[in-house]
Amino acid sequence: MLYLSAIVLIPLAAVIEKAISSGAGTLWSSIDNTLALRALAITLGASLVVAAIGAVTGTLVAWVLVRDSFPGKRVINALIDLPFALPTIVAGLTLIALYGPDSPVGVHLAYTRGAVVVALLFVTLPFVVRSVQPVLLELDKEVEEAAASLGASNATTFRRVVLPALRPAILSGSALAFARSVGEFGSLALIAGKVQIASIVIYADIESGATQSAAALSVVLMAISLVVLVILRRFGARVGR
Repeated sequence: MLYLSAIVLIPLAAVIEKAISSGAGTLWSSIDNTLALRALAITLGASLVVAAIGAVTGTLVAWVLVRDSFPGKRVINALIDLPFALPTIVAGLTLIALYGPDSPVGVHLAYTRGAVVVALLFVTLPFVVRSVQPVLLELDKEVEEAAASLGASNATTFRRVVLPALRPAILSGSALAFARSVGEFGSLALIAGKVQIASIVIYADIESGATQSAAALSVVLMAISLVVLVILRRFGARVGR
């Protein structure tokens, strides 16, 4: 508890104290404005889209890595963790070089909401993959073979046998991806442009000296992320049981 307090609880308490330092009314007025509400709406919308896409594509990637054999599999498996090791500002620089005005592939996404989604998909790639992989490795293939022997198609076997076992891991990974997306800054700093993302608005408030407004918006993001994580993990645990 001492370690948890020093690393997590005390800094969070300091942010909350800063947000309410001028009273609860000031906290509400700091977020009840067009800029803050728009930033929250865009951030939450993009995070939900990223979590939904990551749930599907992350499960597919994990399935291929566990069930299929192909040349370069170990290299690809290692690359999955690259977003964890790569500085997020480098990711933003790479994405703007690829999808910016001088895009070598002819795709111009920089400074749009599409670019925000692409950047968030990059930094959240490992969450669902690494959550689903251990479950797939432990899954008993004899159950799938028994379903097939009883006449179940591949789609039915996946939907009735495999997916229920994977669902808690998918939800857990998606919740982590959502929480990471809500607070992401580094990969968006270059490619988001004028798109009002909450983390960029917080940074701008700090730069302009409006630290109380920045703390207020930070508290809202923390509360939303915490509620989503608790709900999804409880739902995942209930499904698992």
